[in-house]
Amino acid sequence: MAERTLFRRAAPIAGMLLLPVIAAAQDAVATVTPEQIAALEAKLSAAQMAGDNAWVMASAALVLMMTAPGLFLFYGGLVRSKNVLSVFMQCFFLMAAISVLWLVYGYSFAFSKGSPFIGGTEYLFLKGVGTEPSGYAATIPHLTWCFFQLMFAIITPALMCGAFAERFRFRAFVPFMIGWFTIVYLPLAHMVWGDGGYLNAFLGGDNNVDALDFAGGTVVHISSGVSALVLAILLGKRRGYPSSQFAPHSLVLSGIGAGLLWVGWFGFNAGSALSAGGLASAAFLSTHMSASGAALSWLVAEWIFRGKPSFLGAISGAVAGLVAVTPAAGFVTPVSGLFIGLIGGFVCFLACVKLKAALGYDDALDVFGVHGVGGITGAILTGVFAEKSVNAVYGDGPVGLIDGNPGQVVNQAIAVLITVVLSVIGTTALYFIVNSVVRAKATAEEQETGLDLVDHGESGYHGAGAGGM
Repeated sequence: MAERTLFRRAAPIAGMLLLPVIAAAQDAVATVTPEQIAALEAKLSAAQMAGDNAWVMASAALVLMMTAPGLFLFYGGLVRSKNVLSVFMQCFFLMAAISVLWLVYGYSFAFSKGSPFIGGTEYLFLKGVGTEPSGYAATIPHLTWCFFQLMFAIITPALMCGAFAERFRFRAFVPFMIGWFTIVYLPLAHMVWGDGGYLNAFLGGDNNVDALDFAGGTVVHISSGVSALVLAILLGKRRGYPSSQFAPHSLVLSGIGAGLLWVGWFGFNAGSALSAGGLASAAFLSTHMSASGAALSWLVAEWIFRGKPSFLGAISGAVAGLVAVTPAAGFVTPVSGLFIGLIGGFVCFLACVKLKAALGYDDALDVFGVHGVGGITGAILTGVFAEKSVNAVYGDGPVGLIDGNPGQVVNQAIAVLITVVLSVIGTTALYFIVNSVVRAKATAEEQETGLDLVDHGESGYHGAGAGGM
């Protein structure tokens, strides 16, 4: 009681002593000029831009790491040892070639204004693409947006390499991939993400379909997965398939590659928020939850149908979950991300094991089963689970089915259909054109020798080839 009495007596005295300090503080606030406020806002804006730019640049590096060395190792370990360098070479070539094509015309046809289906010539040779922000991202330089998108353009055709591994001759691979990038990837990128694109929910205009694809479910995974299936069918089966043994030569390499893909995917999905804010955090966690859920659901399915859970199944399931959540990452909660992964892992397992066996096609590394089927599953589920509490795409309006907008599922289905049709037609036409000029499939003898020696004159493990040490 004595302490409370002392406090009551001292409080008025302390208040009187603090009056001059409070008055001085009020005077200081009153003397802040509009110019000073503007300067402070400018500093805060500059700090935000610097942080966002750093995050997106780091994300671009993570996405590039997914191709090299992530995809190198993941795919390289899954093929036979005599073909490991051919897989490495195909992916490495695409890193260099797509980068040059992106600068010359790729970025312009994907992201400059044009028709609803393809961009124009405004950004040829990156003319006008500088250090100021663009309409695509308000807090990062246009150049940062440009090279972030380049990393997606690199990995998309590289994903296809797993389907036709061990039998697609390099001299045919080169013109085919240049053509595929031009007539399949660039129109899809423009339609989904480009200014005025037909499937762009943000910049598409009044007569478009508002499809949601946060980081490339349609543009990257469905396009590469469906095109890979078409190529696998057109090329035909590998010599001896399916009676001969085609076991992975190094699951250790593939495991390291899968780990790099998982880490790199945070740049792929969370980087697509284009800022280091809450949306990136939501996409980051949803991505991780989906990969985890899919790895578990694939293992459970494998345990049920095959009697044993395998390491190959675990890493395949994780990649399937990463694929499935890619279109949804910035629109769904982490709990929904987990559900997408659980569903995606099981569906992709059935596609890789049951559907592939039933139809008899030789998709060497299950690109269609994981990326094609996983991408389709994820694109549709985006329309189901997207919520305005995560990303208010339509302002105060509902986004996905559980949010009260069943029409979004229809929009997602339209985007899937357009992607599938363009991929099938473009891939088929290109294959017949290229194959009419240069033989695409390796002969039985060439397959027996291995594409490392046949195409590149070197070996990954056994010393010098014609052009090696």
